[in-house]
Amino acid sequence: MAQTILTVDDSASVRQMVGFTLKNAGYEVVEAVDGRDGVAKLSAGGINMIITDLNMPGMDGIELIRKARAMAQYKFIPIILLTTESQDDKKKEGKKAGATGWIIKPFKPEQLLGVVKKVLR
Repeated sequence: MAQTILTVDDSASVRQMVGFTLKNAGYEVVEAVDGRDGVAKLSAGGINMIITDLNMPGMDGIELIRKARAMAQYKFIPIILLTTESQDDKKKEGKKAGATGWIIKPFKPEQLLGVVKKVLR
């Protein structure tokens, strides 16, 4: 059975590119338009990994990670931040919230898949 990855980004084009890349590699993809939508999708269950943007309206990626980590079934799943931010303080904040890794936009599809395959076993 294919593993399911939740992608959370307020940019439709980024969601489309991430989704296309992951689906072509055999993953199931659930899309969310922001952190609040992401939390709602997590509540349905069945997510094996989260890839989220950092800066989003309503609820940002850091808050989404905190909420996901507070749910028993998502305490230990891989969570990757996919963002334009590269400052060390933002990375530390993400790690403290529970992020597994960090990918800087723009990304190459093979780079994204390499990270997904590395953390999703």
